[in-house]
Amino acid sequence: MRGAPGDNGVVESAALGYLAHWVTTYGYVGIFSLLMLGIVGLPIPDETLLIFSGYLVLTGRLHLVPTAASALAGSACGITVSYIAGRTIGIAALLRFGRFLHLTEQRLKRSHEWFERLGKWTLLIGYFVPGVRHLTALMAGASRLEYPRFALFAYLGAFVWSSTFLTIGYYVGAEWERSSEQVRFYALVGGGFLTLAFVIVAVLRRKD
Repeated sequence: MRGAPGDNGVVESAALGYLAHWVTTYGYVGIFSLLMLGIVGLPIPDETLLIFSGYLVLTGRLHLVPTAASALAGSACGITVSYIAGRTIGIAALLRFGRFLHLTEQRLKRSHEWFERLGKWTLLIGYFVPGVRHLTALMAGASRLEYPRFALFAYLGAFVWSSTFLTIGYYVGAEWERSSEQVRFYALVGGGFLTLAFVIVAVLRRKD
């Protein structure tokens, strides 16, 4: 595995090596479990995981359908856990114990504002904004959003997001590691622009 100079590069390279070992050793179960934990909030590079999985499909070490199914199931389970946590625990408890999942009052407040403005749409576009996707599910649960509406947007988002990065991994091939950081950056920028577009639309609709 290639690592950038310095401590950060060593840590990142070690993390990528562990991720690759987990997926190549445990296959579809590894993809499912890592994505579920990553969506819940653990520091797992989800997009990189999907890109690497797409590369493994290209090489024939994994098959497309079970890989896509594992990715979708892991993402859906992870975001559902976050939704249930928000619905049963509430914002106050999340602020108290959020440090265990890298949650801060500022991040929760920002996600709550997003959800207030855009509502259920944040469940779909939030997947493309690292550090936000599991927070939107927490906000949806804490806001008592009905499960059928949550499921429609959250699971559709999981499908679009996982399919997008699996496809990218398939086409970048052996360049998956070098491409992952750049792809994640563009995903963040794209997610930001998409969010801005939804905010503008929401504001214009309120004025009508």
